[in-house]
Amino acid sequence: MPDTIPLLPGERWWGGCVHDGATMPFPSGFARKLIDQRGNQVQPLLVSDRGRWVWCEEPFAFSVGSEALSVDGGAATVQTGAPGGGLRGACLDASRRFFPPAGRIPDPRLFTRPQYNTWTELIYDQSEAGVLRYAEAIVANRFPTGVLMIDDGWQLGIGQWEFHPGRFRDPAGMVRRLHELGFAVMLWVCPYLSPDTALYREARAKRWLLAGADGEPVITRWWNGASAVWDLTHPEAAAALRSQLRRLQQEYGIDGFKFDGGDFGHYRADDRAAVPGHGAHHSEAWARFGLDWPLNEYRACWKLGGQPLAQRLRDKAHSWDAEGVGGCIPDALAQGLVGYAFNCPDLIGGGEYTYFLPGATTLSPELFVRHAQLAALFPMMQFGAGPWRLLPGGHTDLCRAMAELHVAHGERILALAHQAAATGEPILRHLAYVDPEGGFAGVRDQFLLGDDLLVAPVVEPGRSERTVRFPAGRWLGDDGSLVEGRCERTVSAPLGRLPFWLRQG
Repeated sequence: MPDTIPLLPGERWWGGCVHDGATMPFPSGFARKLIDQRGNQVQPLLVSDRGRWVWCEEPFAFSVGSEALSVDGGAATVQTGAPGGGLRGACLDASRRFFPPAGRIPDPRLFTRPQYNTWTELIYDQSEAGVLRYAEAIVANRFPTGVLMIDDGWQLGIGQWEFHPGRFRDPAGMVRRLHELGFAVMLWVCPYLSPDTALYREARAKRWLLAGADGEPVITRWWNGASAVWDLTHPEAAAALRSQLRRLQQEYGIDGFKFDGGDFGHYRADDRAAVPGHGAHHSEAWARFGLDWPLNEYRACWKLGGQPLAQRLRDKAHSWDAEGVGGCIPDALAQGLVGYAFNCPDLIGGGEYTYFLPGATTLSPELFVRHAQLAALFPMMQFGAGPWRLLPGGHTDLCRAMAELHVAHGERILALAHQAAATGEPILRHLAYVDPEGGFAGVRDQFLLGDDLLVAPVVEPGRSERTVRFPAGRWLGDDGSLVEGRCERTVSAPLGRLPFWLRQG
C-alpha cells in the first residue's frame, strides 16, 4: 500500500526527476513514476521546505494532493525524515544519510573554463579537419579556451573506440595541436556495442553483454539504431571497456570522456546481468564506471548524488519555454536539491542540432545571447554552435563577454565545488534554500551561486527589464546599485546585461 504523508500547512515539495524542475515545487495533482527518467538525472529523494525528506532505494511513484503526499515504493521501504531547517536541513540530512559527499570534485577545468562541444557544429560529420577548424575559430574569435568535447562520429563504430582512419588521419597530432591551443580534450562514448564486430563476438562468447532469457545478447534500440549493451555489473566487461578508453589516453593523449546514453529506457526489466537489476541499476553502473576519470560528463544518471560526476541537463530546444532556455534554471535548481551539485546547462543556444543546420530560419540571436548569460554563472558553461558563425558581430561580442565572466568567477565557482565535495551543499542554490523565511519557493528564474551571488537572467523574449526578488541581506549589483533585501525590484536588463548582485558583509 502507498505511504500517505499528510502535508504540513503551506508545505511544498521538490525532487525526483530533474527534468520536472519547471513544475517544482509540485502543485496539487502532480504525479510521477521515477522509472520514467525523462532523459536526465533521477534521485529517489523528495525534500520539502518544512525540512522533511522522503527516500526509497528503488524508483518509486508519488503524487501530490491538496492535503497529503502519496508515495508508493512497491516492495521497497519508503523512509521519511524531519530534521527541520527548511530545504537546506532536509537536503543536507538526506545527503548525509544516503549519498554522502565523496570529498572529490570533477576536473577543475570543468568549472574554471568554458566547455566547447563539437556536436552542433559538425553533427555526425566529425573529422580531424572539422575539429581543428572549430578549435582555431574559438581562439581566433578571442573566446577563452577550456575543455573541448569531440562528439559522436569520431569513432570507427559504436563500441569500437578507435578514431575513424578516413576522418582522422593523425589523431595524436590533432590532440597535440588542441593541447597547444589551450584545450583539454574529451571524447564521446556510450555503453553500447554494434553486433557486427569482432569485439561483439568476443563479448558474446565471454558473456560480457546484457542477455535475454535465451542467453543471447539483447539488442536495444536507441537514437543511433540498434546495439548490444555492455553489462557493466560484470567486472571483466567493465575492465574490457575500461582498457579501450585507457588506450585512447595513452596513445593519443585524450584527457577524459563524455559518457552519453545509459538511459533507463535502453534496458529491459528482464535483462540478464552478472548482478541482476532493472534499467535504473544499469544506468547507475554506467555512471559508476565514469568515476575512474575526473574529466567526465553525464546526462543520464540514477542515484550517485555527492559523487565527482559532471551532470549536464538534457538536450534543450532552441526555444524560450520549459523545453528550452526557460527550463534551464528550474532543472538546475532541482539538480542541486537532490544532490547533483556539479551541474552544467545544455549547449548554449540548445543541443537540438536542427536549429543550427545551414538554411535554418528559426535561429534567434537574442535567445542565444540570453542563454549564454544564463550559463555564465552556472557551475559550468558549455558552447556548441559557434556564435561567430551564426550571430551578428555585436551578439558574438556579448557571448564572448559571458565566457570571460565565467572565467573571472572561476575561482569562486571552484571553491564552491570543493565545498560541495566536503559538505554536500549544491553550488547553484534555490533562493528558498538560502532564505527559508523569504517566501521564495515559487521563484524559478533566479538562483544563487553559493549563498552570496544572486543571479537574475532574462529568460523571456523581447524583455529589457525584469522583476528581481532579493533575499535578506545587502546586495551590490553589477551596475553599482545597492539593495536591501527582502524586497522586490524591477531592474533594467537590456540585451547587453546579465543582472547579478554580490552580498555585502
